[in-house]
Amino acid sequence: MKEKLTKTKTSRKKLGIKRISRCLGPIPNLEEQVSPDWWRRIFNSLYLKTDADVVDDKQLTKKEVDLFLEILKPSPEDKILDLCCGQGRHSLELARRGFHNVEGLDRSHYLIQKAKVQAKKENLNIKFREGDARKLPYPPDTFDIIMILGNSFGYFSTIQEDLRVLREVFRVLKPWGKILIDVADGEYLRNNFQPRSWEWIDKKYFVCRERTLSVDKQSLISREIITHVEKGVIADQFYAERLYTKESLFKLLQTAGFSDINFHGEILTDSRRNQDLGMMERRIIVTAIVKKEWTFVKRKKRETVKNVVVLLGDPRKPDPLKPFFIFDDDDFYTVDQLKSALKELEEYNFIYLDNHDTLIQDLIKLKPKIDFAFNLCDEGFNNEAKKELHIPALLEILSIPYTGSGPQCLAFCYDKSLIRGIANEMGIPVPYAFLIKPEDTVFEIPVSFPVIVKPNFGDASFGITQRSVVNNSEELINAISEIREKFGYNEPILVEEFLPGSDLSVGIIGNPLEDYMVLPIIEEDYSSLPSGFPRICGYEAKWLPDSPYGNIKSIPANLPEKTEKIIVSCCLKLFERLGIRDYCRFDWRLDSEGNPKLLEVNPNPGWCWDGHLAKMAKIAGMSYAEMLKAILESAERRLGIAKRLHHIKSIYL
Repeated sequence: MKEKLTKTKTSRKKLGIKRISRCLGPIPNLEEQVSPDWWRRIFNSLYLKTDADVVDDKQLTKKEVDLFLEILKPSPEDKILDLCCGQGRHSLELARRGFHNVEGLDRSHYLIQKAKVQAKKENLNIKFREGDARKLPYPPDTFDIIMILGNSFGYFSTIQEDLRVLREVFRVLKPWGKILIDVADGEYLRNNFQPRSWEWIDKKYFVCRERTLSVDKQSLISREIITHVEKGVIADQFYAERLYTKESLFKLLQTAGFSDINFHGEILTDSRRNQDLGMMERRIIVTAIVKKEWTFVKRKKRETVKNVVVLLGDPRKPDPLKPFFIFDDDDFYTVDQLKSALKELEEYNFIYLDNHDTLIQDLIKLKPKIDFAFNLCDEGFNNEAKKELHIPALLEILSIPYTGSGPQCLAFCYDKSLIRGIANEMGIPVPYAFLIKPEDTVFEIPVSFPVIVKPNFGDASFGITQRSVVNNSEELINAISEIREKFGYNEPILVEEFLPGSDLSVGIIGNPLEDYMVLPIIEEDYSSLPSGFPRICGYEAKWLPDSPYGNIKSIPANLPEKTEKIIVSCCLKLFERLGIRDYCRFDWRLDSEGNPKLLEVNPNPGWCWDGHLAKMAKIAGMSYAEMLKAILESAERRLGIAKRLHHIKSIYL
């Protein structure tokens, strides 16, 4: 394992040397220990220690650059991307040799910062940035040459993701641009890898390694236990790298659209430590050419402002979710806070639409004058929660770009039981539960009390009160009756085991595989609740400020690192699986043993100034306006919206 894969931007801290609490000991199956996204965490300062004999050897780097230049024969004017550049050893060497259009991109924040510091120290003009190789932050036809060096290819869990990388490279290379890949010789390693080894890194550190082939024989699974003579074990880490042969690499490049695929011998690595070279022992060098037409790009006009239409609920119509079925002063204040915050964003001109009777005609009239829609109509069309998906569906019919998730995603997430099923299929833990259909008069209770009773369809804690947490069959029947009669709900009811642990919310702004941030996780502080009140953030907490639940506060969650990693990893998987876009909130709860379980997924969650998403953003140091801007910019990046000059400064309806 040498070099690394690129990174999507996150708010995570820099990685460094950390002492772990324990070594995992003997592992019968290494493959079971490998996380699909192991490459997100492993490329840190320890990586530069364990692999320094290759990746931090200046003479070895010079020899490699000599070879690559001989193969590529680039011009000093060529624009070169060192993809998965790590700490920039090849990029820096190219710049030293007079190539002044070199860029480096990598997913590791730590390594990119090392590269930037070194470039500044040597006064080399190189642009280093963080990013994901599957979604390159460059327009089409940008580079003459892209290099993926030092065995930085094949880290993803599927070949399809590696293919996405190559297709992105194809997209951003100019016609007749070249790719060069330097990757481990999979056929050689499959037959010659060392199952066990250990070596001294320096006088203080040594590393023990175990290796085995994956079940399908297509990847090499590795384990590294790094030990400090005084501090003990400081890392016990696992990773998997796909074993590409010349034949499989040729087919993959061909599938991605490349032509003139050629192999240029092999690199036999010579290490000064001359011990375990791992994946770097013998490597394949392959080049290919992009034969395509120039991508048509519509020229941007000079821009002064972007016109954005903001879609809101209709205050003229009843809203079944509100206590008195109407928009009250708190609702109008919330909208005013929104407008005040958006006013701070000087690069936008906002037009607000909240009359649903004329919404279609208004959008048709505005379509030629706007860049996109900011969909904040979480009440649903005509304030009907079940019709929340109608708004994005209407925008799609009118071909108006918009922020947030699409109709299908909103339909999925409106059904709590469906989300449970999808999560369960993905191996994401959920509470035990069962459904009661409207026609059910007799039913089994397959879970133990206490349980929580809630409408299967709906949001904004509709139908969830302190009486929803029940401890026996009689209370269960009463809770069902209250939902049916008081709330007028005649759809399936979800009965779910009640989890007594921390009540958590996770917010994500952006789009995984592009730029995104995971906001600080928050939990509900129920310490102000009188004894005997169920610890839930339900209807009373959101809509009845004078109730005992009105004093509930949200605080930063204090979770074990392992628990937080599990939660965030599951949220990111669900984000992609459900087709969520631009922002989302996930609700979790811990069981009595501290294990996290998913409760709900909220695409297009509450955007109000005092909502959970804004609370998380504030903890992250973002103002309300900055949070809204982050959502807008995430949508713009996803949509690739061209900025236009608008001569009309204000639009009135």
